Amino acid sequence: MRPPASLSWRLFGSACLVAVAAAILFRFSSIWKPIQPRIWTVEELSLYNGTDEKFPILLGILGSVFDVTKGKSHYGPGGGYHHFAGRDASRAFVSGNFSGDGLVDSLQDLSSTEVNNVVDWRKFYFERYIFVGKLVGRYYDIGGNPTKYLKGVEAKAKRAAQLQEKQKSEEAKVPSCNSRWSQQEGGEVWCTTGYPRLIQRPLEMALTGKTSRRCACFKEEELGRPGLEIYKGCDYLSKSCSV
Repeated sequence: MRPPASLSWRLFGSACLVAVAAAILFRFSSIWKPIQPRIWTVEELSLYNGTDEKFPILLGILGSVFDVTKGKSHYGPGGGYHHFAGRDASRAFVSGNFSGDGLVDSLQDLSSTEVNNVVDWRKFYFERYIFVGKLVGRYYDIGGNPTKYLKGVEAKAKRAAQLQEKQKSEEAKVPSCNSRWSQQEGGEVWCTTGYPRLIQRPLEMALTGKTSRRCACFKEEELGRPGLEIYKGCDYLSKSCSV
């Protein structure tokens, strides 16, 4: 007995769907086969820049290599972060220089704060993406051991984090001014309690290599402290100043 034509078509359709699903599964399982953590060379890493769909997309930061394929829309060709794919461009994470000479792994001459920011970026990738190994070069030797350069970077970042916490703690003792700005009216700083003064941030040189000031609110009896500066054109006991 022959099966009804409708049943034959249903069986045929089901078989086709199974075949297509199997083909898709085979294709993607072969393309996105998980990579076991291993040691990478610069030349090997460069092949995983997203231009060949047979390979996942990898990037390096401080010598740690991550599979960022799930972020293909960002790291693949045409994506806003494609310049990071297939290389260790640690410096560009904080420099913003995405040209050829900026896409390098060296952090030479960066401030403590900038180095700490790069280390924070590495933490971000450990939390969001898959770690697939270490890159031989500036940060790891051929045996996967951290180099003196990496240890120096991590020590500098740790010191920066400590200084930032200390600065935050010290500045909490004297509240910052409120501030606002508009194109029509310009800027204004004011204090709900106390009087606005500019004061140097003493740890900023160690953190960024530059001096900077902040606006803080001081009580009247504190206004004689050395190092306090009145905003230009602002009255001595004014609670708000134009900037």
